[in-house]
Amino acid sequence: MSTRRRPGVWQIVAAAAAALVLGIASTVLLAATHPFSSVGPSSWRAHGARCAAPAPAGRTVDVLASDMGHMGLAPGGWHGMSMMNLTVHPATVPAGKVTLRVFNAGRLAHEVVVLPLPAGQSVGSRAIGSDLKIAETGSRGEASRTCGAGTGDGIAPGSRGWTTLTLTPGRYELVCNFPGHYASGMYTELDATR
Repeated sequence: MSTRRRPGVWQIVAAAAAALVLGIASTVLLAATHPFSSVGPSSWRAHGARCAAPAPAGRTVDVLASDMGHMGLAPGGWHGMSMMNLTVHPATVPAGKVTLRVFNAGRLAHEVVVLPLPAGQSVGSRAIGSDLKIAETGSRGEASRTCGAGTGDGIAPGSRGWTTLTLTPGRYELVCNFPGHYASGMYTELDATR
């Protein structure tokens, strides 16, 4: 004969009530302290970073930079995240003057560098150096200034950057070349036609 007793109904009710009180208390605590509302270190944010690009010159290409916002180094030094990307619209434009308008919808700073894409090479296949970046040889320009045109220190989360350049007919790879971002999927193709 076993001497163990089954838990009584009152013990089950007490455990459920304790779990309910704990759940309510932690929800109230999280709501009061807003621990997940930060978009990263202040160096990634610009005061009043929400801005609009000026009227574009030539054709307009909109680029969306996005990420999941949490990156960490995996074993071997590589970033353990692949949920980063660049989306371009339209993906094909006539050759000539083109304005890239980049919106950073992510939680990290990003940039867009325009590189020629040689025949037979696919996007995402460039060699990555020990600094977790690719070579920018032949760059046609970049948008990496928060609320401004051209080169800067990165486009802050929730803001825009832009650049106007002249593209000859051909294939181009748009990349974010911050360390680890290319390896994490931040590249796309833009084609300029005759």
